[in-house]
Amino acid sequence: MARGFSMRGVMGAADRAVQYARNWLLATEPSSRVHDVQDDPRFQHRGVDLLWELSSGEVRGIEVKGDRQPRRRRYFFELVSNLERDTPGCFLYSGADLLVYVFLAQGELHVLPLKTVREWFLPRAKSYELRHTFTQTGAIRYTTVGAVVPVKDVQEAVPEVKYIPLPRRGQTAEDIQAAQAAGEAQAAQPPPEEDVPY
Repeated sequence: MARGFSMRGVMGAADRAVQYARNWLLATEPSSRVHDVQDDPRFQHRGVDLLWELSSGEVRGIEVKGDRQPRRRRYFFELVSNLERDTPGCFLYSGADLLVYVFLAQGELHVLPLKTVREWFLPRAKSYELRHTFTQTGAIRYTTVGAVVPVKDVQEAVPEVKYIPLPRRGQTAEDIQAAQAAGEAQAAQPPPEEDVPY
């Protein structure tokens, strides 16, 4: 069953995911700078949302995805961005170094080395179910197609994937550090997956 979304809802989730990604990048490298290039045409066609400028001078491209499904333990790897226009999905063409995948409802941020994950996924692509989503922008409706890939499959195959629990309201710095330590241990054995229709 295909799932439909409004552009307003999609953009709200994307904005929240970008903010979480930005906060994590700056917390990871406090002397770094993060540049939002989502609206810059030079980076849109490269599938890069943020540029992460490290203190060493190195700049990394970051693609951010926000997932709003409440119980999903699966990534949605976008293979076709707009089926009606036959445009490739960001997962296939992005030049980003990292894919920051934010599970908004679960309060989890996952950091995937995009090239390594893509190289692992492509030979196995036919093993995973494809799902269609519809997005409505005014009178225009378009279809996105993606592969539904269990988190545990990717984490087992690509050990560089990082799992970071997001801070909750009212948490102290000590609470966040304890949650991150627990999250690293949990990443090795993620909770059982629930099958939720998209």
